[in-house]
This record gives sequence, structure tokens and C-alpha cells, in this order.
Amino acid sequence: MIDPRTIRAPTGSHTRAPLERADLDDDPIAQFGRWFEEAVRAGVPLPNAMALATAGADARPSVRHVLLRGLDARGFAFYTNLDSRKGRELAENPFAALVFLWKRLDRQVTVRGRVERVSDAESDVYFADRPRGAQLGAWASPQSQVLASREDLERRVREVDARFPHAVPRPPNWGGLRLVPDELEFWQGREDRLHDRFRYARSAEGWRIERLAP
Repeated sequence: MIDPRTIRAPTGSHTRAPLERADLDDDPIAQFGRWFEEAVRAGVPLPNAMALATAGADARPSVRHVLLRGLDARGFAFYTNLDSRKGRELAENPFAALVFLWKRLDRQVTVRGRVERVSDAESDVYFADRPRGAQLGAWASPQSQVLASREDLERRVREVDARFPHAVPRPPNWGGLRLVPDELEFWQGREDRLHDRFRYARSAEGWRIERLAP
């Protein structure tokens, strides 16, 4: 058991500068890029780590951390085994949410939208740039399926290594997914839990920016 007093214990004060509407870029992708660069400069560990929430046809949500591997005007890209749980759920229900937590800066960014496949050409380029061990693992791991043992996984890796002694091609069930955002929220921690929150919502006229209550 966890002592309830431990859970309720203060975890530090929110003493960062306020976030005002005038601080925000009109383009949420540009605003995200600005905050991301600040997280990198601040030495935030794994600033591209993001929680990815999905739900399949049964509407039961699941969540895991993945790594952001591409960002442009189209959206947020990541790569995975498409037969994995997240891949199957997104095939059934192509909507998802992301959360980035940069605790050192007392910031969060939440992104919601529709998920689409990254082109095969883009996936090929990304896969070719991965370390060989990661390439072999993409072939060897039946991601999200029951595995008999660690030894079985390592045997699979050895078999793939022997099968592809030179270049390792991209597996047909492995590729990129891109979340095309229709909503982003930028959260800045403030004292007394009176945090600053701004939401970008996509509309026919462009992006609408609104302050949300903490």
C-alpha cells in the first residue's frame, strides 16, 4: 500500500512566468516548435516522449508512451508495428490524443485529432536510418502478442539477422502514423493551481485560440 500522505505530499511549487495570449503564435505547430526547442535547451530528458491514448471499436481506452519522430504542418508522426495494440485500435477508430509533459519547465501540451498513415516512402526513409538492432527487432517482435519467453524473442532476432545479412528492409506491417491535430492545449503551471491554459481549436476560418479555466 502507498501511504495517502505520500500521494498528497507537495511536489514543488509552480513558480514559472505566466502564459498570456500575447505570448502565443497564431499557428499552434509553430508554438509547439517554440516550446519544444525550449525543452531541449533546458535539458528535459526525452522531450519527444509523448503519451498516446487510443481506443478501439469497444471504446475502452489504452495509453502508452511513444516517441515523436516527425513534425510539420501536417501533424505529429510516430512509427510502430501496425499489428500492435495501438495499430489495431487506430485501424478501428482513427482518433487519438497525445500528451507531452516537460516537468522541468512546468509545461504540458495536449493534442487531439485524427490519425492517418504516413506514406510508404517516408516510412522507408525513417526505417533505413534506424540502428540495425532496432531494424531486426521490428521484424522479430510480434508486438503486443503473448510471448513464450525472452529466449524465444532472442531466437527470433537471430533468425532475422541470418535472414538479412546486409540491408534490412522495412517489414510490411511496420510504418508511420501521423496525428493530424484539430485541437491543441498549452498548459503552463502557476501557483495555487491557477494554471494558464490556452486551447487552439481548428475551424473553417483557421485556428481559434481560447483561454481555459484551470
